[in-house]
Amino acid sequence: MNIRVSRSLGVVAVLYFTANFSAQTSVQDTVPKENKIEEVIVIGYGTQKKSNVTGAIASIKASDIENIPAGKPEQVLQGRAAGVSVVTNSGQPGAAATVRVRGITSFGAGSNSPLWVVDGIVVDNIGWLNQSDIESMEVLKDGASSAIYGVSAAKGVILVTTKKGKKGKLSLSYNGFYGFSNAAKKIDLLDATQYANIINEGFVNDGGAPRYANPGSLGRGTNWQDAIFGTGEKSSHEISITGGNEKSTYYTSFGYFDQAGIVMSDISYYKRINARFNSTHKVTDFLTLGQTFAYTRTKSQGISANEEFGGPLASAVNLDPTTPVVVTDWSMVDPSGYTNPYIIRDSEGRPYGISRYVNNEMTNPQAFRHLQQGNYNWSDDFVGNVFAELKFLDHFTFKTSLNGKKSYWGSRTFTPKYYLSPNFNNTSFNSLNKVDENKFEWSMENTLTYQNKFGDHNINIMVGQGVYRYNIAGGASLTYSNLPIDNWQDASFNFDIPQDDIIAKGWDGIETRKASYFGRIIYDYADKYLFTGTIRRDGSSKFATNQHWGTFPSMSLGWNVHKENFWPENKVVNNLKLRGGYGVLGNDEMDNFRFASFMVSGSNYTNSSNNIIIGYAPSTLENPNLKWEQTSQLNIAADLKLFNNFTLSADWYKKKTTDILRQINIPGYVGVPNLPWSNVGDMENSGLELELGYKKNWEDFSISVNGNFATIKNKVLRLEDDIDYFNLASFQTMGAVSRVAVGQPYGSFYGQTYSGVFQNQTQVDNYVNANGVKLLPDARPGDFIWQDNNGDGKIDDNDKVNLGSSIPKYTFGLTVNLNYKNFDFMMFAQGQAGNKIFQGLRRLDIPDANYQTRILERWTGEGSTNDNPRITRNDPNHNYSWMSNYYLQKGDYVRLKIIQLGYTLPQDVTSRFGMTKVRLYVTGENVFTFTKYTGYDPEIAGRNNSEQDIIGVDRAYYPQARTFLLGANIQF
Repeated sequence: MNIRVSRSLGVVAVLYFTANFSAQTSVQDTVPKENKIEEVIVIGYGTQKKSNVTGAIASIKASDIENIPAGKPEQVLQGRAAGVSVVTNSGQPGAAATVRVRGITSFGAGSNSPLWVVDGIVVDNIGWLNQSDIESMEVLKDGASSAIYGVSAAKGVILVTTKKGKKGKLSLSYNGFYGFSNAAKKIDLLDATQYANIINEGFVNDGGAPRYANPGSLGRGTNWQDAIFGTGEKSSHEISITGGNEKSTYYTSFGYFDQAGIVMSDISYYKRINARFNSTHKVTDFLTLGQTFAYTRTKSQGISANEEFGGPLASAVNLDPTTPVVVTDWSMVDPSGYTNPYIIRDSEGRPYGISRYVNNEMTNPQAFRHLQQGNYNWSDDFVGNVFAELKFLDHFTFKTSLNGKKSYWGSRTFTPKYYLSPNFNNTSFNSLNKVDENKFEWSMENTLTYQNKFGDHNINIMVGQGVYRYNIAGGASLTYSNLPIDNWQDASFNFDIPQDDIIAKGWDGIETRKASYFGRIIYDYADKYLFTGTIRRDGSSKFATNQHWGTFPSMSLGWNVHKENFWPENKVVNNLKLRGGYGVLGNDEMDNFRFASFMVSGSNYTNSSNNIIIGYAPSTLENPNLKWEQTSQLNIAADLKLFNNFTLSADWYKKKTTDILRQINIPGYVGVPNLPWSNVGDMENSGLELELGYKKNWEDFSISVNGNFATIKNKVLRLEDDIDYFNLASFQTMGAVSRVAVGQPYGSFYGQTYSGVFQNQTQVDNYVNANGVKLLPDARPGDFIWQDNNGDGKIDDNDKVNLGSSIPKYTFGLTVNLNYKNFDFMMFAQGQAGNKIFQGLRRLDIPDANYQTRILERWTGEGSTNDNPRITRNDPNHNYSWMSNYYLQKGDYVRLKIIQLGYTLPQDVTSRFGMTKVRLYVTGENVFTFTKYTGYDPEIAGRNNSEQDIIGVDRAYYPQARTFLLGANIQF
């Protein structure tokens, strides 16, 4: 961790202990101990007193998140629970977040996302959920607390409980805000004059003539970032109604969220409407019925958020500043490049500028914007359950629930004829496409619980059974081509066009079936000695018959030491609980039937008469022994209450995953098109998690400070027998930049290292091996001095070494709440440290792509620099084309995520208008970020797919916006 971040952590410590010392002269909390309500948290299939919890469970309540203006509900977890990493996938409106509980567990991205359970319903994400409807979020981090979910729990479990109705008169609440956003940072790029000088220098250094005769005449040229960044807007309006009586309670809410992005907001937006209805009905003293139901509709459009091959962000970084946004002076461009009839023009008929030198997928962002107008994605989600709870024989409770989620989603895209550049055009035909997909998932669970107390003995026994059906899915795609129109407004499927211009296709999903049996015993003696044991047996249709079932046990113990008779009453350590647990979890996140080999067409052959015969061949090699991944986790912890107002929790864990599922390499002569799957990997995570809190109330003033800090160490232990690594992320012509290697963290960067820059020809000539042979025969003064890391007397791929981890070693968060009379203040900061970021913003295959201003510190002569190489277009020494530490930067940052000031109107004022509460507030979001990273944003989630989890690679990341909001909370 570098000095800057250490100082930031020091600030956290100062804030924390300042609160401590300032409180010493305060009066004591006036709430009597006997009147305090014992905090209860949600665990799998039940609840438990927090003081008796033996697992590692982080609980976030509605009061902790209700004033956070997040676009997606999972984002509110960021920085609020030690060991839970939440990285926003991009600053694009509607972008989800990558959530990891205690690190990366497996090799596939889908295998690393936690299990989401909303009101007992297992769902694949919570993007459809309205944040204001959340009552609490519990993160089950360790094996002991997660094992009740068995095969789905290896990545951690996050339980979300939505708000329910309360007895009393009808209550209506409104929560809304409106604000604007802008880019917190722009990259320092060369202006036109600087660019021309650098390009000229590259030509001259390679023995050519300069391209630009008078660079100074070009002035500053086009700032392409100004052409794409603008002001975004963000608004939210939510209304909830709750009430009920002794028999029935209800909670109803409606919400609308609208966000326009800071990058070309008319093609970067997200809109969402929500509706929810929860109710509970006590039919008799022993029978309770209830239901939850939620509907969400979204409409969105986005640009390439982290992609170097095209899109407005990558184009703005790479386009030369000598090309105008719109051609107004024909003497500044080559008119012959603007003769195509499908060139995009602005509202005044002027053509958008086309670069003569930067092509490929790099296009004028404003012209590209016209192609995307009218296109959008949409989704409809229906999620709900019904349940019945029957109490009998005093101590028994039977609960049955039927859960379901029905999702519809799709897109509509019109592609006109266009000409954006010689390499990016469509002059043949236009097309209109729509995609409609749907998926239905349902489950039914039954639990029987026995709870009783015998003197000082408390026991809770639960047994359960469940059946689950996933991926009952299908979809269709329809494309009309050669429509008699030239704009998206007139595009329609009502045109009568020839059948040859219509393409239609459909598909069905492959259903996954699971069955489960589970049980748990929770026991405590006098609230002192605590025990929890669980076991779950899961069966999955994803595996062959002999591997259908897996068993996942866990056990945890706890000791409330402060309740022992020998524990002296003191003012230092008020409470002390020791706890520890061990659990075995599973993971089956892969497609169906990976164990099988199917016969597929395409292997055609000819017979003796030279007739083509349609042939069939196996798709891959079968593996009937393919089985579950297994994750075992040990957790040892202590919870303390100090000086009556401080709380401290410390957890140490070790998590090991064995038999990781992965495709393996086989020789080409085997003759199958797809690589087979096998259990061929082991990986380990370990770390320390600390959560500290302070809370104190005075007559008119109260303070609450909560901080968390976590370390993580990841290590790959085993791959298949014949390999030590496999490549992960690749970048353009450079090839692999990160890999999964035995003995290293997952996704470590890997490449060459340099020890400086050759300052003169003598240094080049003297850089020889033991035999006097030049190590870098193509080098010239100004080139990198590549290191012979393995000492074999030559520089090649064998000299590549580990360059650092993409996984942060440290994550931390700090929340401060202050209340003085009717004023309230909240500050939330979070960050990470100890990781590297690969900055891949410039296209290596486009020699004329623009540069960041770092290039101005290049080598220009002896003694000018020892850190940056000379400019060269041919690059014979591979200064720019080899993966090396030159492209890596520290990813450490501390971000002031939220700062908020609120004022609640006096009760005697609001009561005149029939309102019980009116609170007005102003919020700043992503206000400051302290970092040395030179890209847009150091919070890089990367780019994931079903087979890989890639983080820390910046390919033109859509930055998170700085936002200022005005809001109101009103209750009637």
